[in-house]
Amino acid sequence: MPNCGIIDVGSNTIRLSIYRYGREGFRLLLGKKETAGLAGYVRDGALSPQGIERAAQVLSSFRFLLENLGIGDYYAFATASLRNISNTEQAVEAIQRASGVSLSVISGAEEAALSFRGALLDAPSQPGKGLLVDIGGGSTELVVYEEGTVSSGVSLPMGSLSLFTQHVSGLLPSDQEWKELRRHVRQALEQVETVPCPHLRGVGGTIRAVGKLCGLGPRDTLPAGEVRSLSRRLRDRDQDALRQVLQVSPDRLHTLLPGLAILTAILKLYEVETLDVSTQGVREGYLLTYVMGEGEAGAQGR
Repeated sequence: MPNCGIIDVGSNTIRLSIYRYGREGFRLLLGKKETAGLAGYVRDGALSPQGIERAAQVLSSFRFLLENLGIGDYYAFATASLRNISNTEQAVEAIQRASGVSLSVISGAEEAALSFRGALLDAPSQPGKGLLVDIGGGSTELVVYEEGTVSSGVSLPMGSLSLFTQHVSGLLPSDQEWKELRRHVRQALEQVETVPCPHLRGVGGTIRAVGKLCGLGPRDTLPAGEVRSLSRRLRDRDQDALRQVLQVSPDRLHTLLPGLAILTAILKLYEVETLDVSTQGVREGYLLTYVMGEGEAGAQGR
């Protein structure tokens, strides 16, 4: 069975997943992430030279690791980190030149489809309509599905890190910043046509952190009310809640509340009652679609 690497260049983190795959399926061998915070390097809509350098540094380190492991087959793609900037083409060329890694940028619709495919691999059976939500650093994907079939999908250009960068001046939002942040989220969601979805399946760092903070097990479901309670406690600067974040997911202390602003608004809008967290997502969807022969490749391996 061959091995391959998948590199996901996100707005907050850049992740490398190494898989062994074959006719029987696939298995994750190694996962590594670097917090690059690329959304914080956007100036007047463009990724700055410092942001380009940071992305190239991480990709170079991942390429070095892959080559030392003897893995020559790897793929790299970017999502909102390079999709939602004004100098996409120039940034991609500069990152490729500096890192030696071929890189493609996938569309919001493609990201939503790949996240859906990956996230439902380990999904427990749920009656009625379901909602897949992938809250990333720079975008949020929403997919309504029923019986494993997509009914509708949309990608919104807002994420936990981009909201933090645009609206928060300190570590946690002030009362006024919180109001502006929530207004931004409501306005972004106004364009979305919604139907009641009793169950939500979550993907992405924000939702994984929420699951950990709420003590969610691998096959458990979480009442939506517990997510709202967590959001209120963090918003009120509850010391026990903040201390728990520092213990469980310290790198997300600054982006967790903006991410929760998105998540709680979605819970209300779609009338969600319960949620669970997927351990798989866009990288696994990419592996299945483009590497394992069930679609045309959207990035070049090296």
